[in-house]
Amino acid sequence: MEPVLFSIGLSLKVALVATFFVIIFGCAFAYLLAQKSFPGKEVLDVCLTLPLVLPPTVTGYILLVLLGVNGVLGKYIYALTGYTILFTWQAAALCSFIVSMPLMVKTARAAFESVDIRLIQASFTMGYSEVQTFFRIMLPLARRGLLAGTILSFARALGEFGATLMLAGNIPGKTDTMPLAIYADVASGEWSRAWGMVLLFILMSAAFLYAANKLAGRQAWA
Repeated sequence: MEPVLFSIGLSLKVALVATFFVIIFGCAFAYLLAQKSFPGKEVLDVCLTLPLVLPPTVTGYILLVLLGVNGVLGKYIYALTGYTILFTWQAAALCSFIVSMPLMVKTARAAFESVDIRLIQASFTMGYSEVQTFFRIMLPLARRGLLAGTILSFARALGEFGATLMLAGNIPGKTDTMPLAIYADVASGEWSRAWGMVLLFILMSAAFLYAANKLAGRQAWA
């Protein structure tokens, strides 16, 4: 029972950390794409969306090439600090962040674009800055879409497998999140334990999807 509780706790921690950063960076990129015009805008959109369509193992491989001990960036980080993100829970959180952020960007962009431009222009006319307009007008009106994106991103982060396996590995008691633990249990014939986590995962995912759908539906009518 203890390994199962560890995997559940680790998955929740990884998903929460990933979602925290997804909210910050996802909303920032979504606002940029929704409200600004600049060269390379669509290229940026494609780059942010790629993890949504790429096989997770491809995403994991790219991260491994970048952040491995001998990686493009990882070798300098290791030389300067002696630290590598490989085979740590932080690696799992990074993978979950990368693969779940496209959901937040797409959902948040749609939510920001749904805000009536006349309200934004009226705010500027009244002398409010862009930052004040964002917090006074855009954020309240787009909140349901942003919350739906947050829920979907959390659910995706919770279920991340392929990239995590590539970068964090499947180390019992250290990096074995729920998806990795299920995989290991099936491989070792621990069917009853695997079934328990599978059912829990299905119930959690269904609850997240239901909540996101309800919020998205309300946003559409707002």
